[in-house]
Amino acid sequence: MAKTNFYGTGRRKKSIARVYLVPGTGKITINKRDIDDYFGLETLKVIVRQPLVATENADKFDVMVNVHGGGYTGQAGAVRHGIARALVQADIDYRPVLKKAGYLTRDPRMKERKKYGLKAARRAPQFSKR
Repeated sequence: MAKTNFYGTGRRKKSIARVYLVPGTGKITINKRDIDDYFGLETLKVIVRQPLVATENADKFDVMVNVHGGGYTGQAGAVRHGIARALVQADIDYRPVLKKAGYLTRDPRMKERKKYGLKAARRAPQFSKR
């Protein structure tokens, strides 16, 4: 018997998304809320759906996501990463398409740490000659 639900972990910045793909009609649920309720901006909804559209699976899987940490943009990126990983688990033939589009690559950009003697990571105290 074939495995029916597929799992992928996605990360971006401080966000971590646990993604489950189940054969269905294309419903995306994030933290027990519909994607339209969870993400207000249309661009974030497009980002989340990108791996499904690239592999032509937008109406074949229901997506259930638990995501925490970070802001809404980081969370959308984490969900996209998780969906891409789960799709590869579902069918290895999707890997070249997703890899070429860059959806399997973990975005390494993180917040830079604050350094001593500065007010932020690079922001120096205001300079006054007198």
